[in-house]
Amino acid sequence: MQPRNMSMSGVVDLAAVKAAGEAKAKAEQARAEAARTGGAGAVSPAALVIDVDEAGFERDVLQRSAEVPVVIDFWAEWCEPCKQLGPLLERLAVEYNGRFLLAKVDVDANQMLMQQFGIQGIPAVFAVVAGQALPLFQGAAPEAQIRETLDQLIQVGEERFGLTGIVVDPDAGAPGAAPAEVPAGPYDALLEAAASALDANDFGGAIQAYKNVLVDEPGNPEAKLGLAQAELLGRVQSMDPQAVRKEAADNPGDVDAQIAAADLDLVGGHVEDAFGRLVEAVRRTAGDDRNTARLRLLELFEVIGPEDPRVTAARTALARVLF
Repeated sequence: MQPRNMSMSGVVDLAAVKAAGEAKAKAEQARAEAARTGGAGAVSPAALVIDVDEAGFERDVLQRSAEVPVVIDFWAEWCEPCKQLGPLLERLAVEYNGRFLLAKVDVDANQMLMQQFGIQGIPAVFAVVAGQALPLFQGAAPEAQIRETLDQLIQVGEERFGLTGIVVDPDAGAPGAAPAEVPAGPYDALLEAAASALDANDFGGAIQAYKNVLVDEPGNPEAKLGLAQAELLGRVQSMDPQAVRKEAADNPGDVDAQIAAADLDLVGGHVEDAFGRLVEAVRRTAGDDRNTARLRLLELFEVIGPEDPRVTAARTALARVLF
């Protein structure tokens, strides 16, 4: 059987790629911070390949796809091409070091999943990103093509949804493994000064302090997160809430008005309202306006934190309007 549907061109929004650097940087930031703090929640390389059945599909695939792209390998014991493809995918899952999770589904034992995905033959490979299923390819395929497809999939996860992937610790779960020591960073004093400025509502000072750190260390996760928070608070500081909300209500198609209202929603503790407003703005718009709304939504995800269930739900909603 010849491979088909290898291209991800129907998934990748080329107009969005050039505007997606910020979201990708935030995904890298979260991974770097998890590694710096000792890899909390880190998994062993063996945990990157899992067997999935119908009972555990929602937990092991749909929920996990909010933090990492999940590649699904539909296979069967009697399938000869599966015996070639399966080990290759397992090797790549380990090599990609947490950038995607490989879920293996035995179609003989999980006929319902096979029907739900509309599979006509195996091996068949799909992906789930932020709760949305994407067909990748069917049949055996050259390793170079598979790598290209995986690279595109990971890019979609990072740039559209800010997915951070899984932190892999070779010693995770090993008996007697000592927790990693976190060395003091070279910018601790600057970061402390920035945090103090933020606490004192000196948002301009905090923004500049965080930027000073990022000049020398662009990937510093604490500085990036602090900058996002300071910029959010700085944006709303001079807003007239009543005027902003009236403008958003009167002009539902005005992306800038919706973004301003979403900022107010978030600062006011109305997290789901902020996310819902920007998801709707993405649904209503196209081109640069859509990119602007999408990237602001990803920024607000980072302010709340990727593990928050409201972020997970909003990522799924975002996926529905993008695909």
